Amino acid sequence: QVELVESGGGLVQAGGSLRLSCAASGRAFSTYDMGWLRQAPGKGREFVASINWSGGATYYADSVKGRFTISRVPNMVYLQMNSLKPEDTALYYCAGGPHRGNIFRTPRAEEDFDSWGQGTQVTVAS
Repeated sequence: QVELVESGGGLVQAGGSLRLSCAASGRAFSTYDMGWLRQAPGKGREFVASINWSGGATYYADSVKGRFTISRVPNMVYLQMNSLKPEDTALYYCAGGPHRGNIFRTPRAEEDFDSWGQGTQVTVAS
């Protein structure tokens, strides 16, 4: 497993941008696929985006495709969020899990992850 700490959340106007960061510690990071998930008040946790262990493959939920970009460098994962909408308001979690399957496979569900951060709040005002 890896230890994860998110930062970068905050309050932003609709149409604005935020960049979330996730600092990772642990030797497993280089072999872990990473992702971002979010949970809005009164709703279940929702997959947002993921990137595989090498950074060579990414996957996005339809709701954020074209607006959000996930990236990684050693021991860091980022989520660049542009054109934010009020419905993007949620607690955003960074998550990681051991890579499985072919080299280009990316995680797409909660059960693909075994390490979680505490979350960072994103609020988009209309």
